[in-house]
Amino acid sequence: MEVILDNLSIITPFFAVSWALFLIAVLRRPQRMTNCYLLMAALFFSAVMLTGLFGDYMGYALLALFILIMAALLLVPAMLIFNGVRLLKKEGFSAAHVLSLLLGIVIGTGEISAAAWLLTSMYNIDMSSLEVIMGFVFATVFYFSVVILSFVVYVLFIQLMPHRMDFDYVIIHGAGLIDGSRISKLLAERLDKAVEIYGRCKTKPILIPSGGKGADESVSEAEAMTAYLIDKGIPAESIVPEVRSSTTMENLRFSKELIESRGGAKRIALVSSNYHIYRCIVYASKLKMKCTGIGAKVALYYWPSAVLREFVAIYTMKKQLILILAGYIFFVIAPTLAILAN
Repeated sequence: MEVILDNLSIITPFFAVSWALFLIAVLRRPQRMTNCYLLMAALFFSAVMLTGLFGDYMGYALLALFILIMAALLLVPAMLIFNGVRLLKKEGFSAAHVLSLLLGIVIGTGEISAAAWLLTSMYNIDMSSLEVIMGFVFATVFYFSVVILSFVVYVLFIQLMPHRMDFDYVIIHGAGLIDGSRISKLLAERLDKAVEIYGRCKTKPILIPSGGKGADESVSEAEAMTAYLIDKGIPAESIVPEVRSSTTMENLRFSKELIESRGGAKRIALVSSNYHIYRCIVYASKLKMKCTGIGAKVALYYWPSAVLREFVAIYTMKKQLILILAGYIFFVIAPTLAILAN
């Protein structure tokens, strides 16, 4: 028992501080990318704290934790490749749909390089130049895997954040229509979530289905969404469609204009697919809109590829791109150059 207390006395401050920093940050500004990394740090110290409960066997527990993590990592490329193949079969070929497959191949290549690097180091095989190259590939894959994993974990986490069902407006982000006029399953899930929110609010909010008319669509997304909502029992007077937008940012910008033209609002909810909510919150922040994001479920096979697209959309923003490249230079390129110099 004394050993356990000693272990916990060392780990607990890190555990407490990491969670305190994360909770303060996410409550203040849930859209900040640093929240992703703070959450990962908090989860890491939580796992380490659990190993401290093993007392004298903490070293073995840490080793078991490491092996478990490595085993899970080995499953990642296989799952991504399987997901990519399945998505292509179900949804057809497109650049977006092949993202999961490509990432699986890249991560798999990196893990193979890491294994080869560790083996050559273990047996002292004289392959110093090759070791540096494989180490660089490993570090690159590991770095971007951590960044992606941090993003994915945070996207999942924000779905669990509690929120009051008390809104003035609910903005529903549109999605492409089937055959130019029919609601897709993805969009139906978003609309059903909005109907659920409407039913749970004591003071009934105004629903804003948001989406314009595409070149291959006979009606606007907002019009099709409005018909669906009315069919689900929402009164027509509780629906104000936004029919001009064609992007996520425009969904928010034009919906904001509608809300302001009606006197403004204090409490606004954004409804979209769960993988898409984080980007909606980020964009809303850029427009100085204080919103609560509420995600609708999507098919499991669709989720990995969709989250990767969200990751790309977020990290191609100038500020985030500079941040991720600066981290890559500091944590990967600089150490590699230092090793080569010696």
